Amino acid sequence: MAHRKFNPGIVLAYIVLSIGAFSMAIPFIWMLSTAFKTPSQVFVIPPKWIPSPIITDNFKKLFSLMPFGRYYFNSIFVSVTGTFGRLLLAILTAYAFSWLEFPGRDKIFILYLATMMIPFHVRLVPMFLIMRALRWLDTYYVLIIPGLFSVYAAFLLRQFFLGIHRDLIDAATIDGCNSWTILWRIVVPLSTPAIGALGIFTFLDEWNSFMWPLIMTSSNKMRVIPVGLAFLQDQYYTDYTILMAGAVLALVPVIIVFLAFQRYFVRGIVLSGLKE
Repeated sequence: MAHRKFNPGIVLAYIVLSIGAFSMAIPFIWMLSTAFKTPSQVFVIPPKWIPSPIITDNFKKLFSLMPFGRYYFNSIFVSVTGTFGRLLLAILTAYAFSWLEFPGRDKIFILYLATMMIPFHVRLVPMFLIMRALRWLDTYYVLIIPGLFSVYAAFLLRQFFLGIHRDLIDAATIDGCNSWTILWRIVVPLSTPAIGALGIFTFLDEWNSFMWPLIMTSSNKMRVIPVGLAFLQDQYYTDYTILMAGAVLALVPVIIVFLAFQRYFVRGIVLSGLKE
């Protein structure tokens, strides 16, 4: 068996990447450790990475201080519904701007992209007034529906759809397939890596949303996890053990989603950088 030639550059790259990965993991290790500590152990120098003793009362206190279970349900419901809704609209929009022929298609798409230039904070007050006029404030409507329309998601999928060979679309058209059949039988199956990657990004965006739910909701029954955790921070004192316990629970769905769709995420990132 031939021996591989020693490459110092590869070894150095692995060392640098390992150091970087470990340094990025330190905050998460501290978060997990703090969730099982007493308040007096949080800022001990040198830090105690393994709590002694390990306590679980912080999680019980979290649910006694606030309706965290309700926050959890709201976040999961809004994130899952918002993700599927945004992906559906993005697929339809991307297909229209990539394979359907209609007057002014490219000019309309440019105007569509131009809306990305408008900062979120500029649109916030007008959108609040619209939501109030629709009587959607403090409802699931305001948490889900406005987020379904994403220019970025449509743009990302359109660029991927354009990479599909035109011959496949023409062959399906000759066989008598209509646009709806071509979309769901050919375009979508060939675009699962991009759709999977976009699904992860969308879920993270919905799950971590803070500013919009904070402004648009006011009751405990409609709050989501990021807003609920923010209320654990006091002006003069913050119990970081309870706060980190909530953060640990908030991280669980994100890890599950990433592990479930990791292969689509990696393939989507790789294929998005390939061109014919």
